[in-house]
Amino acid sequence: MSSAIALKGVHKQYDGFALRDIQLELPVGQVMGLVGVNGAGKSTLMRLLMGLIRADGGEVEALGQPLPQAQVAVKRDIGYASDDMRLYPGQTLRWHMDFIRRIYPGWDERYAQDLLTRFDLREQQKLGGFSHGQRVKALLLLVFARHPRLLLLDEPTTGLDPVARGEVLEALADVLRDEQRSVLFSSHNTADIEQIADTITFIHGGGIVASRDKESFLDSWRRVLCQGEWTDGIRQLPGVVTARNSAPMIELKIGAFDDATLPALQARGLTVKSVEPMSLEDIFVTTVRGSSIP
Repeated sequence: MSSAIALKGVHKQYDGFALRDIQLELPVGQVMGLVGVNGAGKSTLMRLLMGLIRADGGEVEALGQPLPQAQVAVKRDIGYASDDMRLYPGQTLRWHMDFIRRIYPGWDERYAQDLLTRFDLREQQKLGGFSHGQRVKALLLLVFARHPRLLLLDEPTTGLDPVARGEVLEALADVLRDEQRSVLFSSHNTADIEQIADTITFIHGGGIVASRDKESFLDSWRRVLCQGEWTDGIRQLPGVVTARNSAPMIELKIGAFDDATLPALQARGLTVKSVEPMSLEDIFVTTVRGSSIP
């Protein structure tokens, strides 16, 4: 098995929304960040991978097994965490740990104790007294201590303040370094994704608009400021995704920047004033606003 998840030509129709022609593959041992605004289709895709809903067409596989047909067997090896999952506020974390241990024979108590220390949690404290950040860490502990082969994390940092988000992401990155896990991590926060992902996938309006490894995303995009005469032909230059005339400057956002880019601009009579890297957030916004991506 070379893929932890594979979706081929998948579509799912709802009133007012459609997930369409999804082609997506996550290699075993990789962390993929799924970036999209609210309502883009991230949670629908996660539910397909959990076997909670059936695709209207196409093929869905998780850990080499078809879904939803093999969901009972596959779910033993999938860990799912979402911001809207609820724990029992009147019960202690220890009670939750024992509950999961009874369901999943692969529960690792020694590892759970290590995570308690790493996440700075008290197992005898009732969940009702936990902060939101502590509840997220508790949920991740309950998932991680099962040693799932595939992790599906659906917006787990939503609603966290900056300090709590940093703590959760740092703890999550530490855990992912400890073990080879395949992870699909969805968020509308590009900073969260950039911190832990190997591969980035942009989803917008129910479709995949770009998917590639994080380093090539960051290496191939540039914001270029030029001076010169504006013509509509500038928009058609190779790699140009957006072009804005803000006289006397012309701002270009280029999604396929290479050694030939600057000579091509100069051949158009443009004088390059600056070349700047772009953040993942800027790349995402530029990509979803553009009609296409190189």
